[in-house]
Amino acid sequence: MDYRLSRRMGEMRPSAVREILKATEQPEMISFAGGLPAPECFPVAEIAACAERVLAESGAQALQYAVTEGYGPLREKFAAEMRGRGVGGTRVENILVTSGSQQGLDLIAKVLLDPGDCVLTESPTYLAAIQAFQAYEARFAAVRTDAWGLVPEALEAAIVRERPKLLYVIPNFQNPTGITLAAERRRTIYELAARHGLVVVEDDPYGKLRYRGENIAPIAALDQAGIVLYVSTVSKTITPGLRVGWVAGHEKLLRSLGIAKQAADLHTSNIDQRIVDRYLTDFDGEAHIERIRALYGARFALMEQCLSETMPEGYEWTHPEGGMFLWVTSPEGVDAGAMLQEAIARKVLFVPGRDFFPDGPTTRSGERYLRLNFSNATEEKIRIGIGRLAEVAGQALAGVAG
Repeated sequence: MDYRLSRRMGEMRPSAVREILKATEQPEMISFAGGLPAPECFPVAEIAACAERVLAESGAQALQYAVTEGYGPLREKFAAEMRGRGVGGTRVENILVTSGSQQGLDLIAKVLLDPGDCVLTESPTYLAAIQAFQAYEARFAAVRTDAWGLVPEALEAAIVRERPKLLYVIPNFQNPTGITLAAERRRTIYELAARHGLVVVEDDPYGKLRYRGENIAPIAALDQAGIVLYVSTVSKTITPGLRVGWVAGHEKLLRSLGIAKQAADLHTSNIDQRIVDRYLTDFDGEAHIERIRALYGARFALMEQCLSETMPEGYEWTHPEGGMFLWVTSPEGVDAGAMLQEAIARKVLFVPGRDFFPDGPTTRSGERYLRLNFSNATEEKIRIGIGRLAEVAGQALAGVAG
């Protein structure tokens, strides 16, 4: 049958990461492709204990429908988390619990974007955010970034030129680059957005995963005009299998997001919310996060060492202070998409950079770049995998020179 799909599906493209991850089924494949947390850090026993206690103490309520805004005690905890992150004055009314942070992006797009509205993004930016905004037929304008994040002068020019509806930004250990937006730029960016009436979507799934350097207050901590929607999740700090995230923002905006959520899924899984709440009550979540930070910091340091020792001259990469990714820039003329095929043959995976640029599929944007994930690989796999990748990189460079 020739299905008559909606117009918006003509603009949406599949996730390159999800397609690449199919190759992980091959024996001996080493993957630096997916943005996966380390499964050995999942608090399996603790979650089991929480689930047992929830079902024993409030099983009927946990298995029933629930309110759209989220489980009250968990919203209180997320409000306290926001205050701890520097967003003073956050109350439970400023929190909407979502089915992972990805749903938060989808709801924001559904509520705020009409077809043709412009979304400003960093260049490059998170692939699944591009997908979320594409679903509502947005157009994109990429704003230049450097080693300190989004460039304010480029942002102001884009605001004047594009008259955008949203600015989407990942300030901490950005996906895909690992770069952190400098504190002074956060203030300048907020001031520009407030002056022009621009809503800022601050996506912060990685902010708790800092393993060196000093914490920087979120853009939301500066918000006096009610223009910042802050999105986060427990996927990186507890486990992604419990699909629980949240949006923090002005009550008026959250009411609209709540109406959109009613149409999407009625409410986030009630039992998942209660398990997360029980975990945050009964166990030391900060100590658990500290273990994650130590592991990821060690894996990044090893990957950086292996890259320094094995990669051919001319390849460069970012040096993140946290998160799960680093970003490799190849010499001019090297095509990361072509490299991937040879990498698969040598049993190592990465994500080519092209799809992290909103205009990637139709231009040459991003062809020199590779995203590497270091959180979900053992030390042995990092050593072996980076060695294989360096061989592929050397072959690609020789092809350009030859």
